[in-house]
Amino acid sequence: MAIQKQIQTMHSPTLNTVIMVEKTLQNMDDSVINLAELKRKLPKQVNHNTLKIILEYLERSNKIFVTMKGITWIHNPNEKLMKAVETGLEL
Repeated sequence: MAIQKQIQTMHSPTLNTVIMVEKTLQNMDDSVINLAELKRKLPKQVNHNTLKIILEYLERSNKIFVTMKGITWIHNPNEKLMKAVETGLEL
């Protein structure tokens, strides 16, 4: 049990690393990027397991969408859009 806890904490991302990955995804030129491309575009090297944890967090927080084709930034903080979604008609 202690070994599993130690392994999990070894790859815990720092806030700076999470923000770096977020900014890279948010500012990418392409609409979809694969993991290898993302690793190349990051300003600093990130451990693979740490990057996976960050991507899982971003997906759970509805900032990215991960498919077989790659990763897409989907977060849009526009207040008008949020209000339209809340009051919109569901089909």
